[in-house]
Amino acid sequence: AIRKRRSVREFTGAAIPREDLEQIVDAARLAPSGSNHQPWDFVVVTRREMIEKLKVAAEWMETAGAIIAVVMDPTASRWWIEDGSAAIENILLASTALGYGSCWLEGYTLRREEELKQLLNIPAGKRLLTLIPIGVPVKWPTQEKKSLSDVLHWEKF
Repeated sequence: AIRKRRSVREFTGAAIPREDLEQIVDAARLAPSGSNHQPWDFVVVTRREMIEKLKVAAEWMETAGAIIAVVMDPTASRWWIEDGSAAIENILLASTALGYGSCWLEGYTLRREEELKQLLNIPAGKRLLTLIPIGVPVKWPTQEKKSLSDVLHWEKF
């Protein structure tokens, strides 16, 4: 899954079984977190009408089979961003392992955080770290990653 994972932005629109979505979120909740605070919640969206509303963050999300909102509590851990990032990576890898494509929205969510929080009924004190669209990919992207020899340094940079 690590070697195959790529950012997928084109989905068939096919539904994702609830069991698969639960398995993906379970992988997220098992991510490491600073002092084991686990400052996260996950909102899984599968209804077409809500996906249609959430696509204000990125138009291409409209054909996703599901969208997972990663919700963090910044008061529960000073490492909430790092913890959330670990959970997100687990979502991406679990999705790939189950044969689904996914994409971390990064900055798209932040620009519309308050609007998206209202749509998802996220409490005021919580943060929406990102949305992750998941679905059956139309095709797997094939962009190459840098080689190990290009990024690995021993003892000093």
